[in-house]
Amino acid sequence: MEKYKEIERSIIKKYRKDIWSKFVKAVIEYELIKENDKIMVCISGGKDSFLLAKCIQELERHGKYPFEAHYVCMNPGYNDANLELIKENAKIMNIDLEIFESDIFDIVADVEKSPCYLCARMRRGCLYNKAKELGCNKIALGHHFDDVIETTLLSMFYGAEVKTMMPKLHSENFEGLELIRPLHMIKENDIKAWVKSNNLKFLNCACRFTEKTANKEEESKRLEMKKLVERLRKDNPNIDYNIYKALDNVNLNCVIGTKSDGEYKSFLKDYNHK
Repeated sequence: MEKYKEIERSIIKKYRKDIWSKFVKAVIEYELIKENDKIMVCISGGKDSFLLAKCIQELERHGKYPFEAHYVCMNPGYNDANLELIKENAKIMNIDLEIFESDIFDIVADVEKSPCYLCARMRRGCLYNKAKELGCNKIALGHHFDDVIETTLLSMFYGAEVKTMMPKLHSENFEGLELIRPLHMIKENDIKAWVKSNNLKFLNCACRFTEKTANKEEESKRLEMKKLVERLRKDNPNIDYNIYKALDNVNLNCVIGTKSDGEYKSFLKDYNHK
């Protein structure tokens, strides 16, 4: 059996419960993919985005309704070894991948203040422009369950607000485009197990700047959240799921204030009328 067929089989058989079923559940529950959608699937080179591509590929082939997927990778300035690994993995996994160039790494190279923020914004803009060029109405990204939990905790601990990484969003600057996250319910450890089971190797971080500062990841706030959840899970194995579910079970009668479309509303507004 060819390697890519083994990989596909592992998703729908061995990891059916932990990966495939959760992928399908998210697609259905959050209405992420609809009939005749044209989706640009973004592959960064990491394990998450390649898994996303295979799941969408499987759904495109055997799903109940037709849609179209385009698999793309933006090269912001990866070194030759990283770029070659992406190409090799696309070949191994039988993904028809289009790689398009940008010079984002060169542009942000001399930025001292918040280069990561600027890089992220520019990358997102390039992807939206590419989606428009392809005539796509949706962009699929590979953020998973753990990303959702860590983002939620970061917002609470460092942003002083309760918000999360949504399963889908309307683009604010590109009319008619939606961003979707079909791996929203899939845990990172299950993705790692799938990678190990198939003896695959993906990019961990291809950023030119973190290559120079190896300790940067260890110092990151996101890693701090990851370690916190790991510690809490030792006492409560369901801690991450409970955080996830809480975001789908907000009791507005028991919060001090809410914000919608930038407008704040205190509980006092309704309290004094009861």
